[in-house]
Amino acid sequence: MAVSDQTDDGVDAQFRMAMRKFPATVTVVTANDGIRDHGMTVTAVTSVSMSPPSLMVCLNNRTLLHEMLLNQARFSVNVLNQEHTETSDAFSGVVPAEERFNTGDWVRDPSGMMVLKSALSNIICRRTVALPYGTHTIFVGEVSHVRVDEITHPLLYAEAAYCVSHPA
Repeated sequence: MAVSDQTDDGVDAQFRMAMRKFPATVTVVTANDGIRDHGMTVTAVTSVSMSPPSLMVCLNNRTLLHEMLLNQARFSVNVLNQEHTETSDAFSGVVPAEERFNTGDWVRDPSGMMVLKSALSNIICRRTVALPYGTHTIFVGEVSHVRVDEITHPLLYAEAAYCVSHPA
């Protein structure tokens, strides 16, 4: 197998190909702006700190969810299980935004966020940082509430396809 050593001319394409090699847990991030609920499928989510408990979500600047997170502080991260491919597809844009919450068992939690009851976990956050970088913004959220399911069979995404993990 040859390793490519591209210059700037091919770095964008090569970087895109390299990122496809990173398996990522599939989540749906949701928010409410006081008028409407909105959510989208996001794989760019990771923990930041245990003290305070926090995570980061990277969103493209051109999305409605990006605008909502800039204008209000609360959001939820719903970690999908391997049975949630239809939900992931719906929140990836296959289904119009106003119909997405019809796919899956969504409920409103006490904080007002829409959460997926059957998700592996629901993490409610309060945005504390919004750091613009390139085409995206890195949102850091301090965790205010977590619900975790007993079973762990996450839905993963790699090589432009859904996949599942198995113990090594």
